[in-house]
Amino acid sequence: MRDRDATLMAVARVYEEQSTCDRNHVGAVIAIDGRVIGTGYNGTPAGMPHCDHTCNCLGGNSFSVRRNIPHESECPSVTPCNVAVHAEANAITFCTKYGVATNDATLYTTLTPCVRCSQLIINAGIVRVVYDRPYRDMSGADLMVAAGLRVDRL
Repeated sequence: MRDRDATLMAVARVYEEQSTCDRNHVGAVIAIDGRVIGTGYNGTPAGMPHCDHTCNCLGGNSFSVRRNIPHESECPSVTPCNVAVHAEANAITFCTKYGVATNDATLYTTLTPCVRCSQLIINAGIVRVVYDRPYRDMSGADLMVAAGLRVDRL
């Protein structure tokens, strides 16, 4: 028996492998009636260098890590990325750029959308979101449910 949700999530996982931000890898697929209409992964805007969140503090060298010395508060390996465009936003932007309507679509994502991406998803007319892993802050999922979207974990 075929499972459309599992198949489309598998496609999202393939796009997740393309992520260029080393803080988190996320893939997204937008589909209507089981047909892919847009894809995305998280990474820097077009033409910009890839994100680099390599530890550069004392807490990041192998000697210190073995002794459980914490990272400094400004260490790139523990600070949020403010450069990468999220996978969901990239998938919606792709559809917009090429004139592909997203009304009544389903978005498959490997990580629960954040609040900002959830706002985009709602305004794009997407009616269902299927996610693989929960994000540490589920406010985005709560917002989508409040707006009447169906949100399912695969």
